[in-house]
Amino acid sequence: MGDTIQNSGYDLRMKSNITCKVLCTRGGSDSSNPALSSADVNLIVQRIKDEYNVNMMVDNLPVAATGLLVDGTVLYAHGVPVGDTEVDTGSVFLYNHYRFTIKYHEEENYEGARVVGVEVKPVSVFQTDKISQRCDQDGNPPKGMDQTQPRMILTGPNAPKDKDVKITFSYDVFWVPSPVSWASRWDIYLTMGNRYSDNIHWYSIFNSLIIAVFLTGIVALIMVRVLRLDIQRYNRVMTEEEKAEQEEERGWKLVHGDVFRPPSRLPTLFAIFVGIGAQIVAMSFTTLIMAAIGFLSPANRGYLVIALLVLFLGFASIAGYVTARTYKMFGGTFWQRTTVVTALGFPGFLFTVLCIINAVVFSTGSTNAVPFTSMLAVMAMWLILSVPLVFFGAHVGFKADKVEPPTRISTMPRQIPPQPWYLRTPLVMLVGGLLPFGTVFVELVFILNSFWGGQYYYVFGFLLLVFLLLLITSAEISIMLTYFQLCAEDYQWWWKSFLVPAASGCYLYAYCIYFFFMSLNIDEGVPQLLYFSYMGLIALAFSFVTGTVGYMSTSSFVRSIYGSVRVD
Repeated sequence: MGDTIQNSGYDLRMKSNITCKVLCTRGGSDSSNPALSSADVNLIVQRIKDEYNVNMMVDNLPVAATGLLVDGTVLYAHGVPVGDTEVDTGSVFLYNHYRFTIKYHEEENYEGARVVGVEVKPVSVFQTDKISQRCDQDGNPPKGMDQTQPRMILTGPNAPKDKDVKITFSYDVFWVPSPVSWASRWDIYLTMGNRYSDNIHWYSIFNSLIIAVFLTGIVALIMVRVLRLDIQRYNRVMTEEEKAEQEEERGWKLVHGDVFRPPSRLPTLFAIFVGIGAQIVAMSFTTLIMAAIGFLSPANRGYLVIALLVLFLGFASIAGYVTARTYKMFGGTFWQRTTVVTALGFPGFLFTVLCIINAVVFSTGSTNAVPFTSMLAVMAMWLILSVPLVFFGAHVGFKADKVEPPTRISTMPRQIPPQPWYLRTPLVMLVGGLLPFGTVFVELVFILNSFWGGQYYYVFGFLLLVFLLLLITSAEISIMLTYFQLCAEDYQWWWKSFLVPAASGCYLYAYCIYFFFMSLNIDEGVPQLLYFSYMGLIALAFSFVTGTVGYMSTSSFVRSIYGSVRVD
């Protein structure tokens, strides 16, 4: 996308039309400017076949290539293709002449003019360094610049037979008044390739809403009818005859002495996972609100990434606090070790993976590689800002009063009866993770196309609604399946309440693999490494978000129902 910005040789001056101006010539009389060798031509041909684009900006507006569809609709595309291929002959030709059309807007209350659009039509023409002699003095398009004339063919039946290839690059600039205001100048760029996106986004919202309403109805049925009858039955004062005739009680009340027993497996890791998830939830929610309001517009390059980084590091105190409160509730004593792992574990894993990826990208000579000084700056922010905030949050959390359960924990753990097959953890995760993923599935297609297809994602209001529905769905699926588990007298609900909605991250990554093979055309190893690594980190963060929301909502549900029953 041309993230490494450099000044080009194009000379554009406000309202000054230029026709047929030579930008440069490769292959002059000077020995310091040799013609293209066969290796250079082969490299350019390969880049054209790989569909490389030239990305440029004018006044912070990206240059858009224009063309016409069959129905006459003007098509806008990001960047300018390096070249193209003739369908009939298979010859590969280079675009070496650009026709810039720059649109400007003037207002009575503003002195001067503003650039509100930049379009370019690429042309391939067999040129010489005497191109300026063929220009129309009246400013009309240069003669010999239409595609009926010979193209600058690099390879194929009509390619030059010379060993070395000489190429002249040139351009035109035409300034055109436009009614588009300064505030709306980004609209056309944000809708490139998304002619029907609004309708599909509303379909995404409707799809997510249907899933959330369906689960809300089931949870409401459980809590309003079934659960209320259970509580009334458990709290009813029975006579001696009823007690003598009563059969053994069954259901979730029988595990009241064990339901708040700390997890038997990896309680420290569970507390750390919940703390990390809370940090990511706070970061995601705050970022989406800022983007939906308009603070993180795509017009401001890099603002979204900077906001994600700063908010993730700034909300580190939430991770420390939530981890400490959860760990203290479990009766943990190794608070120093837990805090250190929270501060260094997940951020350190992210930083290590990104450093490895960046080293691989840097070894290929790509401009996408992050400079070493920038990596050091991020590391310094992590160690100087994030780590102390984790310790501060953990200190506040450990100093706070311990979260006491509403029922007393029994001395000896109760034996868990054999569980039905449909409550097995793998099957429950398989079913429970599907619904949260289904909530975001349609919107995920837009995000992947924007992230990997060179398009701008701008409908953050839709994304915020989908995110809220995702949180609701994750909470409700975890509550519903935990209730079924407790009714089967299985009180080990802690990990399952987290893992069931967190399994949606596996579905997300599986769809990313499907998207890679069905929608992308990436053949080289390094770009493939970038794709699968980045999407793996995103899927992991997605699991932390859904898992944490599922656990927290389930914990509130469990404390509520056991606080409502009378225990003898």
